[in-house]
Amino acid sequence: MSFAYQRRRGTTSAHTSFTGLAGELTVDTTKNTVVVHDGSTAGGYPLSKQRPTLATTSGTTYTLALTDANNVLTTTSASATTVTVPPSVFSAGDIITVVQQAAGQVTFSQGSGVTIVSTGATTSAPKIRVAYAAAQIICTASNTFTIVGDIV
Repeated sequence: MSFAYQRRRGTTSAHTSFTGLAGELTVDTTKNTVVVHDGSTAGGYPLSKQRPTLATTSGTTYTLALTDANNVLTTTSASATTVTVPPSVFSAGDIITVVQQAAGQVTFSQGSGVTIVSTGATTSAPKIRVAYAAAQIICTASNTFTIVGDIV
């Protein structure tokens, strides 16, 4: 006799608001990965890294979203572009890579309640130095980010 064993599952968004039991395994249907829970951390811990997805924005403003976590965002505007880091979206350890693929210089902006630190000339609002350069936004704590890379 055969049987099917099915785990609880949901999207990445659903996982961020869910705290599983200690040792519970669930399936993240957005990332197609197994998530292990510790009984106290919302979202749990994905067991495998997913291949980053590549998203492109051609506008002059972009507000990061949860779907940008651990992925790559490219900007293609010929005009200056502002990328805003919003509050209460990312968790410690999330990383977003931003690649400036055109002349429009990318400036990073803090959403309300967000703290950005960097080695840029304006530490809380760094800019990517030139076209075809990149920076990474690293969430180091709730609403706290460090931006590293080819920045000014």
